[in-house]
Amino acid sequence: MLLKERYPWTPWVGRVLRVVLPLGFVLGATSGASRWQPDAPQLTSSGVLWLVATAVPLLIVHRFPMTIFLLTSASTLGYYMSGNPGGPAIVLPTIALFLLTKIRGPLVAGGTGGALLAVAGIVLFARHGFAGFDLRAGLGLVWVIAVVGVGTAVRNGMAAARARREQADEHRHRMAEQERLTIAREVHDVVAHSLAMINVQAGVAAHVADRRPEQAKEALLNIKEASASALKDLRATLAVLRSGEDKAPAPSLAQADELFEHARAAGLEVRVDGEPGELPAPVDGAAYRILQESLTNVVRHANQARGVDVRFERKTGALTLLVRDDGRGAVEPAPGHGLRGMSERAAALGGALTTSVVDGGFQVRVDLPIKGEE
Repeated sequence: MLLKERYPWTPWVGRVLRVVLPLGFVLGATSGASRWQPDAPQLTSSGVLWLVATAVPLLIVHRFPMTIFLLTSASTLGYYMSGNPGGPAIVLPTIALFLLTKIRGPLVAGGTGGALLAVAGIVLFARHGFAGFDLRAGLGLVWVIAVVGVGTAVRNGMAAARARREQADEHRHRMAEQERLTIAREVHDVVAHSLAMINVQAGVAAHVADRRPEQAKEALLNIKEASASALKDLRATLAVLRSGEDKAPAPSLAQADELFEHARAAGLEVRVDGEPGELPAPVDGAAYRILQESLTNVVRHANQARGVDVRFERKTGALTLLVRDDGRGAVEPAPGHGLRGMSERAAALGGALTTSVVDGGFQVRVDLPIKGEE
């Protein structure tokens, strides 16, 4: 929770200090100057009230920056022309001009300050003629330029800091979203594959329980193995959500034999051609998950499929994986979570995934680039 949301009165602390500290400095310096300078008039109670009345509007300068700047400037000019002792009363409109620059920008602040100097020049000319123009006129112009310049630098610095915070927030949001999608894909792949195998084996067990109890027992053991593997992967994935520190599970094609055994246990003949070879971890993990989802889709969706062909083609700088079943009457499916997840995995590595109907069966092909190989 932000400090100002928890303690709504905290902004007023700064606003009060914005009035009290400069006013104390102005009153102290003006009173001291009136005593130390010979023939200088003393600071009277009316002069004190004048300076206080000039400083108090700074409490709301954040809401009405231009009005408060004009008011404090006019009051300060009037104070200097009233015969009161001189002093650093210019500090009060300086604060107002600084905040006007920070809130409304240098063009508005510079234009307002320039217009105020022109009005002050007209007043001085009407009262003193050309004798009223001395070094103070040039100092007034330098004062406006300096204050507007400092206010602009602070304004730009705050804008840059705000832009960096927004960029950092956006980056954190993107990373969180990417992590969420990664975990969602992992959970989908683990659950979909395991439940598909469990469903097939449960059907087999129910079908042969009375006639072939040994085969039913084998199917139940396969269910136990598949569920144990799924629980292990799910625990590792959920650990990422709980701690935010552990790495997500890192599957590898070195575990591909487990996938082939699950598919064979589901009644498919799995024919493997080629070797993937040594792969970088990101490519290895993506290829494993794509192979897993492809085999799951064969078990779940292929029509009368008896076998599936898996082929690895390792070329310089790329790995090609093909998974093709021998089902009948296959059609291009509507994109679902599985196909979308495979495409996202391939695209994240700069690769591409294509699907097609071949001789009544369905084929998945993915090409993954391998960085560092030429």
